[in-house]
Amino acid sequence: MAIKSFQGARKQQSSTESLPFKVRDFMTKDLITFKPEQKVINVVEMLIKHKISGGPVVNDNNELVGIISEGDCLKQISESRYYNMPMEDDTVEQRMIKNVDTIDGNMNVFDAANVFLESKHRRFPIIESGKLVGQISQKDILKAALKLKGQNWNSTTKTTNSGPE
Repeated sequence: MAIKSFQGARKQQSSTESLPFKVRDFMTKDLITFKPEQKVINVVEMLIKHKISGGPVVNDNNELVGIISEGDCLKQISESRYYNMPMEDDTVEQRMIKNVDTIDGNMNVFDAANVFLESKHRRFPIIESGKLVGQISQKDILKAALKLKGQNWNSTTKTTNSGPE
């Protein structure tokens, strides 16, 4: 059985760079960040207060040095209870993920969605000139999809559904 497309002929695009829906247009710029020397218990308080599941760790020059998540904090809490060690001693630097994947702010959101699916990450930092400038999350991609609803890949023509013919 063949697959039939009801979208009509598609225009050939030379690259995804021509798409106007860039990650930078949908990324979060006002981020909650953490410092390597911060205590993990403080991170837990911030995650709960701001209803977030993790965040980037930056140095004093706003350069990305890691990511810390709820899972990293849970691991610390579990180990501190198991070994009867005080939670107040662990720092972000001891618990954060140091090898961080990033996404280019110029990538289109459709390609970014595929990167999320392949990586299983919940968020990706955006770096420009070595500095953290934003973060894109799966939720940001979903928001972009809703905003783009009713538009085709090249965004110049709205699709219409006029019903059966």
